[in-house]
Amino acid sequence: MHTVWKGSISFGLVNIPVKLHTATENKDIKLRQLHKDCNTPISYKKVCEGCNKEVKDEDIVKAYEYAKNKFVVLDAEELENLRKENEDKAVEIIDFVKIEEIDPIYFDRSYFLSPDATGSKAYSLLRKTLEESGKIGVAKIVIRSKEQLAIVRVYKDSLVMETILFPDEVRNVVDVPNIPSEQTVVKKELDTALLLVKQLTTVFEPTKYTDEYRTSLMELIEEKKNSSTVTASDRQNPMPDNVMDLMTALQASLDKTKKKPTRKKKTAKAKTS
Repeated sequence: MHTVWKGSISFGLVNIPVKLHTATENKDIKLRQLHKDCNTPISYKKVCEGCNKEVKDEDIVKAYEYAKNKFVVLDAEELENLRKENEDKAVEIIDFVKIEEIDPIYFDRSYFLSPDATGSKAYSLLRKTLEESGKIGVAKIVIRSKEQLAIVRVYKDSLVMETILFPDEVRNVVDVPNIPSEQTVVKKELDTALLLVKQLTTVFEPTKYTDEYRTSLMELIEEKKNSSTVTASDRQNPMPDNVMDLMTALQASLDKTKKKPTRKKKTAKAKTS
């Protein structure tokens, strides 16, 4: 499993060297965009609106737009120093709370935590402590240059870290339009609704839920792939300027060696004449 972060988690004086692994994966089916006339994939270029020309990566800087068309340019070195300054810090569990106290709207992404070679004993201690206390740890961590609030909890036999949103990242519910004010509910309707809930109440089994749209889409793709409806591009995709096909490189080398002796012979004849 790919490691996305290495560091340590501490609670009190206990320090646990750990690795972070992405716990979930996006199963969305990615569809390419093709030119309708020739079925060639569409590419996107970085173009400067002011100069109306394509811009290379090395000519791009990062900036914060604090007002319309007014920017504060941030130097790459400044950003890198700021990132290192925060990433070098260990993840410290600052509080222990009950998971029921955190509304699901705050949860973001999940990561598996695995102990480093020397961290198994401390890892087991934290896992057992969380199990016995019935609590989860609240911590801070910097991932990909962004400081994240996170919780550490037990999931089966492992520790899981889940990033959660900061309070100012959750929009205020009062800004949601057309929310009805509290109204009197007809008792008969409520009783019927509660009866329906009771009939549909069960134990949560995640394996019984599947993405029916994704399954149907893959079936359609396989059906078209195995039929005569498969299309191919009329031409090969142009290769990037900095990438050369191996056969092309070999042929160019052969052509270059063939041309050298030919030039020498012509030069020699010219001198003789």
